[in-house]
This record gives sequence, structure tokens and C-alpha cells, in this order.
Amino acid sequence: MGAWSAPDDIVARLLTVRNQDFAEIAVPRIVIAECKQEVSTFNPVPSTYEDFRLRQGQAALDYHRNVREEVGGALSVFDEVGSVEVIPTFAASANTSGGLLATESFDRLSNDLLSRLAEAGRVDAAYFALHGAMQAEGENDPEGYLLQEARRILGEDIPFVVSLDLHGILTDRMLEHANAIVAFHTYPHVDFFETGARSADLLLKIIAGEAHPVTARVKIPVLARGDEMITETGSVSDCIQLAQSIESSETGLSAGVMWGNPFTDVPELRTNSFVVMDGDKSAAKEHAIALAEQFWHHHKKMQVPLTSLEDAVRQAAAVTSGTVVMMDAADATSSGASGDSNAILREAIRQGYRGRLLAPVVDPAAVQKAIVAGVGGTIVTRIGGALDPDRYHPIEVEARVRSLSDGRFQSESFGWHWDAGLTSVLQIENITLVVGTRPVSLFDRSWFFANGQNPQQFDMVVVKSPHCESHMFADWCAKLINVDAPGATSANLNSLGHSICARPIFPLDAGVEFKPVADIFCRT
Repeated sequence: MGAWSAPDDIVARLLTVRNQDFAEIAVPRIVIAECKQEVSTFNPVPSTYEDFRLRQGQAALDYHRNVREEVGGALSVFDEVGSVEVIPTFAASANTSGGLLATESFDRLSNDLLSRLAEAGRVDAAYFALHGAMQAEGENDPEGYLLQEARRILGEDIPFVVSLDLHGILTDRMLEHANAIVAFHTYPHVDFFETGARSADLLLKIIAGEAHPVTARVKIPVLARGDEMITETGSVSDCIQLAQSIESSETGLSAGVMWGNPFTDVPELRTNSFVVMDGDKSAAKEHAIALAEQFWHHHKKMQVPLTSLEDAVRQAAAVTSGTVVMMDAADATSSGASGDSNAILREAIRQGYRGRLLAPVVDPAAVQKAIVAGVGGTIVTRIGGALDPDRYHPIEVEARVRSLSDGRFQSESFGWHWDAGLTSVLQIENITLVVGTRPVSLFDRSWFFANGQNPQQFDMVVVKSPHCESHMFADWCAKLINVDAPGATSANLNSLGHSICARPIFPLDAGVEFKPVADIFCRT
């Protein structure tokens, strides 16, 4: 993969033009807001206001200056440049992905954010850190709504730069109200901070009159999953490298491919290529089409070969040395699933699997029983299906309570603070379960480690994430199996029941054709 400009390079470049180009604006006032969540339409459990980590004003800045997320990356640029005034407003980031955001919760969240924008007074520019795959009851484009309403409050003339996850769903309304967008270049995501820095760099160029962004977007009728989406090793790396090359060109400002979240069933769900150029519509169109054609060239490979539950457990049992990782991406809480699947556990018990098995599951009632029994006590409880009972049927087990915790821990990947609620480790003969009260992202090993469990000491480990950074599991496990289990985030996309996304689209429909057309968005 190519490299983007490091924050130090950005700062050095901006410092050379700061005095002369910002003179007309004196000290630009830049407002910052954050609102991030990824949703699975197929998770029956609504998300609520209480599922978000919320910070306002100075508290938002204090937090983000100490974590490597998008806002932190932007602040690193603004702080070093110095001749800008940062106006913090509202920062909301979901504890993890989930089901549709309940109407009253979205109303409250959006009102909080927009009211803080209204209190900001006169501003010269705005940076928004969004995800792109939110969905609320009654609102299929929350990010577009927030940007539209922010325009009403802040004005039509000031520049908006928006950073997005490449799993975001890029809607017309988002593009109409943003001067430019900037998206992650990595999956699994490791460039949160750098994406924020790129966004701040671009926003300051616009303020200084150095850039006049024009955006071209191409709609690609593909829902993509699988190893080919890993940007270091998969076929999509060709697209990302091309995007980085475009972005680093003399007139390139931003470029990328956003393949959306296939579990967020909204009308504009699809893959998009986009290119932001400095005033050159023709070049923007040409590059966006080239990116789209590159993606389409590989699209048939961008699905996950899955192994049935029965075969997956049978294959795991045949491995005599080392750890088998069972990738249960269908119940990936970081993609919006409920986290209460017991499908692999059930099949392992049915087949009489005798290896040491480690699995995570969300089951509040089981945790409460463990708390009553205390460490060392024995409980009879049902496991699984606590949140999504139509998919997962509970298993009754007798278990020993090995430990109890408050469920608060730090992510191994980024040091983020996560909260799984009250948590218990339960032992059922050869099976060890880490049982939480509410879903939490599981794209690394931190929940296992926080509860005293080292995955390398087990014969089978259930991992509820489509992909983790390779050193988490793939580099050391004896075998990794992508399991065709039921769930709200199943890579078996035809099993989910999309009903409102635009059709035809691959792989939901046969014979999908693609003729790239670039749409132009420009606010200047």
C-alpha cells in the first residue's frame, strides 16, 4: 500500500502558508463535531442513546488529544498550526455497533449535536467525524440529515470536510452538503488518526484558498465481504493504492473506495468510488471511473468462502496440535450483530467436541445468576439467544463460576475504553465462556485477556469478527475457518433478507451489469 502524508509533513506545509493565506480570515474558527455508529438492520435489538460515549465542549478535546482516533488526528494538525481557534461541540461514538437507533434516541442525539453547533456562534469552517453506516428508525440517512441541518445552522458558504469509514454508505445528501470527504484507506482499520489529519490538512487548504474541491462519485452495484477486502493483502489493495496515488497527485485532494456495510439495508447501500480534485471536474470523473472499474474487475472474488457449522466443527476436531479459530462473522458485534449467538457452541456440544473451547457470548440473565452464586459457585442456566431468540435457541447448561468483573477494559488494538457490562467466566467441562451483559466490539483479544483467558491456551476459539489484525489470531493459529453460522452480520448475504436497498446488486441478484457513470458534486 502507498503512504499518506504524515501529520508532521502536513504541519510543515501549512506553517509555510499560514501567515500570508490566513491573514484575510485573521484567526479562523473551526467547529468540530463527531457522531459515529455502524448499524445492522437485521439485528432485532434497537440501539439507544445510552449506547453512546458522549462528550461535550472541552471534555471532547481532552479525550481526543489522548486517543488515536479521527478527531485526535485533526487536532494534532490544528494544534501544531496554531493560528486557528478550535470550537469543540459534541462528540458521540457508539460503544459498539448495533441495531437500528431508536427514534427517540436519534432525536435526542441529533438535537444535542445540532444545539451545540447553534451555540458555537460565527465559525469559518467545520470538521465532522462521522461513520457513514448509521440508520435510525424513520431515518435511513442520519449522517446526511446531520450535515443538512448543520448547513442550516452554520451557513451555506463555510467549508465542511467530513471523514468517513470506508464501510460508510455515501449518500447524495452527504455529498451535497460536504465540500469534501476523506475516507479510511485501511481494513482492518488502523488509520483513524491519519484520516483525521488528512481531513484537517484539506480543510485548512480550503480555508486558505489553496484548494477548490470538486467531487466525482461512481455508484458500483456490489456488496463486498471477505479476505479480498483486506487492504494489505486482498485484491482491493489495487484500488486503495490507486486512490492514494490520485490523492497525492498535484491536484488530488482526496480519493477512495467505500464498499459500505452490507448489513445496513438502506436505499443507497452499495459500493462507491470517489475522487476529490482541486477544481478539475474532468480529472475527478476520469479518476473516479478508473477506481470503479478497478474495483469491478475484482468484484466476483469479494465474497467469503464459508464452511458449514457441521463441517467446521468436524475440521476443528481433526486438528491435533495448535488452536483452531472459528470466525463467527455472522455474530460480529463490531458490524452490528447482537453477540448472543451460541450456534458454534451448540454444534460443538452436539458433536461431542472434547478439545478446550473458548467462546464469547452476551447473556445478561446468565451473568446475574453467576453474580448470585459467586465465584466458585455452580449455576444451572440457559446460554444463547438472550437478545436474538428467533435465530438462537438457548442451551441449558450447568456451569462453575470462575470469575466476575465489572466488564470495563481497554482495547488491545487502540487503547479505547470499552464496557461489556457485568461479566462472568463460566466453565462447562471443557468449555470456557466469557459472558457479558451487553455487546462490545471483539475485533481483537482484549475481552479474553481482560477476563484472564489466553486464546493460545485453547484448542478452539470462537472469534466474533469478520477480520482482525493478523497478529491477533491468523499469524499463530493452526487453522482458521470462516463458519457459515446464522446471524445479523452473516457473510452469506443472501440469507439476510435485504428489502429496501437498490437492486439489482451483486451478489443478491444474478447477471448484474455495470456501466460506470460519474456524478459531480461541487459547492464552489
